[in-house]
Amino acid sequence: MTDVWSRRAFLSAAGGGLLLGAPSARAGATPADEVHDAMRAVWHGLFLGGDIIATAEPFRSRLADLGALAGGWRSAMAPEAGSLWPDLGYGSDPEMMMQSYQRLRTMAEAWLRPGTGLTGDGVLRSALLTGLDHLHTDVYHAGRLRYGNWYCWQIGAPQALLDLCVLLYEELPAARVAEYCAAVDHFVPDSAVGSYTGTSTGANRVDLCRVLALRGVVGGDSAKTALARDALAPVFPYVTAGDGLYRDGSFVQHTWVPYTGTYGAVLLGGLGLLFALLKGTPWQVTDPGAQIVFDAVERAWAPFLFNGLVMDAVSGRAVSRGLMVADARQVQQDDHARGHAVLAAILLLAEGASVAERARWRGLVKGWAARDHYSRPLADPALALSSLARLAEVDSDTSVTPLPEPVGHRLFASMDRATHRRPGWAASLSMASKRIAHYETGNGENLRGWHTGSGMLSWWGAAYGNGQYSDAFWPTVDPYRLPGTTVSRKVLADGAGGDWGASRPDTAWVGGTTDGEYASVGQHLRGLGSTLTARKSWFFLDDTIVCLGAGIRCTDGAAVESVVDNRNLGAAGTHALTVNGRGQPSALGWSAAFPSPGWAHLAGFGGYVMSGGGSFNALREARTGRWSDVNRGGSGTALTRRYLTLWYDHGTAPAGAGYVHQLLPGAGAAQTAARAASPGWLSVLANSDTAQGVSVPSLGFTGVNFWQAGSAGPLEAGGACSVTVREKPDGTASVCVSDPARVLTSLTLVWNRPVAAVLSRPPSVVSEAVGARLRLGFGDLTTAAGAGQQVVVRLE
Repeated sequence: MTDVWSRRAFLSAAGGGLLLGAPSARAGATPADEVHDAMRAVWHGLFLGGDIIATAEPFRSRLADLGALAGGWRSAMAPEAGSLWPDLGYGSDPEMMMQSYQRLRTMAEAWLRPGTGLTGDGVLRSALLTGLDHLHTDVYHAGRLRYGNWYCWQIGAPQALLDLCVLLYEELPAARVAEYCAAVDHFVPDSAVGSYTGTSTGANRVDLCRVLALRGVVGGDSAKTALARDALAPVFPYVTAGDGLYRDGSFVQHTWVPYTGTYGAVLLGGLGLLFALLKGTPWQVTDPGAQIVFDAVERAWAPFLFNGLVMDAVSGRAVSRGLMVADARQVQQDDHARGHAVLAAILLLAEGASVAERARWRGLVKGWAARDHYSRPLADPALALSSLARLAEVDSDTSVTPLPEPVGHRLFASMDRATHRRPGWAASLSMASKRIAHYETGNGENLRGWHTGSGMLSWWGAAYGNGQYSDAFWPTVDPYRLPGTTVSRKVLADGAGGDWGASRPDTAWVGGTTDGEYASVGQHLRGLGSTLTARKSWFFLDDTIVCLGAGIRCTDGAAVESVVDNRNLGAAGTHALTVNGRGQPSALGWSAAFPSPGWAHLAGFGGYVMSGGGSFNALREARTGRWSDVNRGGSGTALTRRYLTLWYDHGTAPAGAGYVHQLLPGAGAAQTAARAASPGWLSVLANSDTAQGVSVPSLGFTGVNFWQAGSAGPLEAGGACSVTVREKPDGTASVCVSDPARVLTSLTLVWNRPVAAVLSRPPSVVSEAVGARLRLGFGDLTTAAGAGQQVVVRLE
């Protein structure tokens, strides 16, 4: 038998100190029992975290708060049929039952941890045992029919119950433990992981495996633990549809929704816990596919982390949970809070990674945490104490050097997302297609996220704007004016389009090409619940994002707008707006229209250069909303934030409208004016229903999104595709081609530029010709999943 970590060794390594209630070995235990005893000790340490000095911050006040919370719940407990607490009646809503178990778990943590004021408290111990008995007798027991949300019965409640069994193991009679295990077996039978379908995929599968593994540990059932390990196997391989990790770094849950930031974080943290629990036991995870998860830390998660936050583009309906009412407390759950949880999960997973991976990830996490000046991770009241301990440990480790933000472009074709990271700023783009939903609503959450996938362009500066989407953005922003989007202002009902990613447009051409630094990205847009259609393209470059719109058509009879940007100025922001060199009024309610071409600069944020014809509009306003407007479980407190909005008004019946502008994050007014005064810096090669493309000679960049066969500048394409060309100072060039619609069985591309030789090519290239121009023939691209095919050439 493989040696298991000893209880003492693990708790010492975890810095657990003297914790009340740590599981001990039983007299006369068999070798198998000893393994499970040791595994309970491991889980005990994982749950409580690392080195916590109860008398020092940031732990002292958090522990005091934990004690006060647990004491209040102990006093309020009033067991009766249908509830354990008066405010958590579970007669018709199993979520209240789940929350009851979770309250007990928090109370157990207060009983165990030093510094809470309730450590070892006899009255609290009695309340814990009473609560567990009551929930078992009244609702969560073998033979009971479940009702309502499946998650509460199969994941939420059993996870909390089994955690409690570990934390209170020495206090529970063996007969009671057996009854609790029987309840878990009833609601989470082995068949819950019998097939990789439905609610047993991705992050949900990892959660179910956590339940089964702990059930095996608590009940001494080796078969359950082995099943948990084996049932992880389908999680590891790359998927090509549905839930899971994709080869390009995408992570999807609920079949149609990008979810790296929430369900992906659950998967990351859950696997980290399970790898640690099973390490050194007969059930250690040895599947080579697990390396895919380790690789995904930098392929899937890192691109969406910036200064400690995780971008809303991959957090689904969780963006609407900003201020939630939980246990009479208001808990902030914004992009930074979600990011902090991801950082802690990476640290946990790092303990099972290679030496090199562990060292690099710890450096990345330390850097992200140190740069989070908007919301310090070590002061995050929503972060679990165990996670706080892990972040505090790496923060104090002087051997770890914080690493800088990664730089580059990442295109996630399998979930219609892109990230662009430059020195000093980062951006993310959200799109939608028949593969990916406009947005996700469900359980009364994210009721007005309708237009998130209509080209929402979010961005942050290294030292500014990090609270842009954290500071009450989602309840106060005009949901018809999300930044970067083109939308019809046709009134939509809350939750329009249906729950769980049901709202998907009937379009396929969404994606693009990138050389890893710059990119050409496009979206064939169809509006949610609207007749709106449009072609949108973004060219992500060095200090700018060039945005093109064309073929904008709609017969809804409502105003159609393209939003250049919509900046959250905070509760009292008066950021100066300059348009074409003239300062504009700072009074709330001010609005005006300006001729284009022109430029605008918003102090503290950056600049905008409008190159198309017509006009653009500006508005400074204060908007009031409540989290309960966008999430039925949210706070009803009214919040007011100020916004500065720039947009194009295409009228109520556009029949081919368009736009051209640049976004320059962090640019000053002088830099913005200089860019506007340099029309030769950027050449628009095409902006129509056929193609959208630009050229920037100083960067050696040419990018074209062909919506159909045609030509634009020096490029000719025999079919709909995306092309990015980069000419390098060393006399070489890269030509990257993709089939975003995934329909091309062959493609011919011509670059009218003298080329001496092809230096490298992917297998998809079936023919080539060089000389006065480059001619490439591609074979079947339908299986490439929208991924770019890069050819490197030597120029003449």
